[in-house]
Amino acid sequence: MRTFIDRSILATMIIGLLFVAACAKRPVATVREAAPAPAPAPPPAPAPAPAPAAPAPPPPVAAAPTPPPPAPRPAPPKEYMANDALKPIHFAFDKADIRPADAKILDASAKWLASNPTQILLIEGHCDERGTDAYNLALGDRRAKAAMNYLVAQGVASDRITIVSFGEERPLCKDKNEACWSQNRRGMFLVKDK
Repeated sequence: MRTFIDRSILATMIIGLLFVAACAKRPVATVREAAPAPAPAPPPAPAPAPAPAAPAPPPPVAAAPTPPPPAPRPAPPKEYMANDALKPIHFAFDKADIRPADAKILDASAKWLASNPTQILLIEGHCDERGTDAYNLALGDRRAKAAMNYLVAQGVASDRITIVSFGEERPLCKDKNEACWSQNRRGMFLVKDK
């Protein structure tokens, strides 16, 4: 009899366990109030730069179409020649204005050019060494254009005139004083046959 009771108790326990397991509560989802958003994390520290890799061999180059030839440039200054009838003019510091004394020089140059119609003119704009290279090239260009505009106003055909700026590249004097710098702030006039 004892075994019968033991087996009954054991069977009851197994059935109870199965019942409890089958009826186990499922987790209930609960609604929580929205929590404030967390503060943004600080940006990550920059990664160290990778070591430069060995250069890869260049890829094969396909034949590219040839670019159009560049626009014709004015003839290099060596083809032009100085002429005693065309005197240089000078400019004030950081200016491209034609001064009265230089206007007289340009008037004489205009007369010479009118009497020599087969000559074409190259006007070079120059600066002293003060200022950057880019600034002095631009200033030399303004000086050459000022001289050209003056000559055109005096009747010289603009198609006979070419301008070039050398900035500070071709100084006449290399001392570091005002007397020297004033010689370098100039417009030079060179001619050649058409």
